[in-house]
Amino acid sequence: MGLRLEKNKLHQSYNELIKKNNNSAILILEGGDIFYGFGYGAQGLKVGEVCFNTSMTGYQEIITDPSYDGQIINFTFPHIGNVGTNKDDNEANKSFASGIISREPPPEGSNWRSELNFNSWLKKQNIIGIFGLDTRQLTKTIKEKNAPMGLISHNVNGQFDLDLLSKKLFNHPKLKGSNLVPNVSSDQVIEWENGLWGKDTFKNKKTELHVVAYDFGIKKNILRCLKNLNIKVSLVPFDFDFVELRKLKPDGIFLSNGPGDPMATYNSIKSNFDNILTLDIPI
Repeated sequence: MGLRLEKNKLHQSYNELIKKNNNSAILILEGGDIFYGFGYGAQGLKVGEVCFNTSMTGYQEIITDPSYDGQIINFTFPHIGNVGTNKDDNEANKSFASGIISREPPPEGSNWRSELNFNSWLKKQNIIGIFGLDTRQLTKTIKEKNAPMGLISHNVNGQFDLDLLSKKLFNHPKLKGSNLVPNVSSDQVIEWENGLWGKDTFKNKKTELHVVAYDFGIKKNILRCLKNLNIKVSLVPFDFDFVELRKLKPDGIFLSNGPGDPMATYNSIKSNFDNILTLDIPI
């Protein structure tokens, strides 16, 4: 059995939330580890590869990073949700993460930029959250088991059929060998317009450069940074044809980050990608 956080160890303001959600969430890892906790965000169940993130800030940016498609994110920093959420901090138009794990429940957000509290935002994004686990001990387990597959479930009545949930976890496809990039990539060519907020665009002394960015699950902030250097940025799908690429006459090519197994993605675009490597321009 995993660890359950006792009520008397939580801040007094969380007591009402716990009364409504007592033992309402569960995390099961492949291999049989079971962790009980308290649910928040969306209800239901999701399966994904369990990973961890040690950042102290930027939880909204992390959750909306397309690289986390098909993953359950364990946050080692205990305070998640404290500054609320806003649309400008999303790294994609929606979240692709399967779920999140936190030590503490999300408090009411307190920040002048906040537009929606974290719990409501998670429901809107259809993301399941579980709190009350020893996330640093869980991080050690994740590391030792090399990011195992896991199932996260939030059920307000606290009823969990362990046999059924274990079967769902066992039968779910593994991330290794999976090409998840089609789930997150753009489906059309887009000329990116927005730079960083409150920054003066740096004007190149030479002619404006043109960079084609292949979208394998790119974060918006990468595009903002490129645009802020006065670079013309064309965002193209992950399988954008080499012939069409040459028609754009780029000065450089940017290959973004993304989710899933990189080799599986490469195999899906091998001939196209190998042609790109023959171009005499920076990549």
